[in-house]
Amino acid sequence: MLAAIAASPLGCAPRRDAAALSFWAMGYEGDYAPLLIPAFTRATGTTVDVQSLPWTAAHEKLLTAHAGGAMPDVVMLPNGWVGEFAMIDALSPVAVPALLADNFPGVVAGMRQRGRDYAVPWSVAPQVQFYRRDLLGEVGYDAPPTDWDGWRVMGQRLKRRAPDDYAFLMLLNWWDTLFTFAAQAGATPLVENQTRAQFRSPAFRDALAFYVSLFQERLAPPVLSTEMQDPLAAFAQGYFAVYPSGPSLLLDLHRRADQIAPELWSTARMPGPDGPGRVSGVSASLCVSATTTNPTAAWDLVRHLTSGGSELRFQRLIGNLPARVSAWDAPQLATPLLAPFAEQLRAPAVDPNIVEWERIRLEVQLLAEKAVRGVLTLDEALAAMDVRVDGLLAKRRALVAAGRLA
Repeated sequence: MLAAIAASPLGCAPRRDAAALSFWAMGYEGDYAPLLIPAFTRATGTTVDVQSLPWTAAHEKLLTAHAGGAMPDVVMLPNGWVGEFAMIDALSPVAVPALLADNFPGVVAGMRQRGRDYAVPWSVAPQVQFYRRDLLGEVGYDAPPTDWDGWRVMGQRLKRRAPDDYAFLMLLNWWDTLFTFAAQAGATPLVENQTRAQFRSPAFRDALAFYVSLFQERLAPPVLSTEMQDPLAAFAQGYFAVYPSGPSLLLDLHRRADQIAPELWSTARMPGPDGPGRVSGVSASLCVSATTTNPTAAWDLVRHLTSGGSELRFQRLIGNLPARVSAWDAPQLATPLLAPFAEQLRAPAVDPNIVEWERIRLEVQLLAEKAVRGVLTLDEALAAMDVRVDGLLAKRRALVAAGRLA
């Protein structure tokens, strides 16, 4: 809706400006990006057609656009997709190195492919735990523990308080929490130049065992996102007390203030075996397509959207956390709710920087779900993870062995 309003303030169908840039983005970023465009157009004279894509169709639409030579000039990608689109030559390498100078090094390094940078970070999204202050207070906690044993004990107390409710929500088709636990435990899922799986390592086994045990003890409901249609309503109703998630949940909760008052919830760092550690997260970056006919203007748009001012405005609008390190000095980010995110950004998890990683996480989560549901034992699930992922990495092993891939 916002994109349409920005393109046609009078509500008529706009005519496509041949000199305009095209920009595709997903989710809230796509919906609200038009609000960042007028300042760019005033400064440069270049108009921008923004298209907001639904997450469920974005990957397929982008692949189809690349195959048809119809990629937008600028595109937002989650960090896990950058390597894939760079590999198929859909992206231009970053032409202005200064765009990367003021970003968290771990985020930039995680998107580097073949020794080159293909994306400029736009937002960062480490996972934290959102919790109900009132419900935890009823069982004796001011804030949730940040170690696994303490988390479990708190969950057991919450369960005794309300046996028909749950302590935690960890949706079984989302990989975030399992891989956060694995990162906290110090697991290294891939070895041998990231060509072999190592899910049967003691660290990953500990993470999976802890994850599965929370469901087995009925501290978390074994549900998919399709079965939990409105997690925020359930959170507001007290169906669960702790919800691991990213910063986009901040906007959703503020929008639901009539259902759950702001003073009833807060945030804390995710628990690790002995305290907080590194965590995973899905961040967003901006890329310029390899087929743009106006690369100078496209990189100018990237510079504008990733400026400190634009990132801070987006934070006010939709809760996105800035990728620029200097933006974190702004007073608007110095709040108790954002403190756990700020602390987490100092120690991000470094995921394997290979194009297969996105698929690997999905496959591993499918097997973790089978362990949760009792279809596989813990050791059977771990063995299956190694077999399945080694299969996904077979071509990579062959290319590395042949010296065709560093």
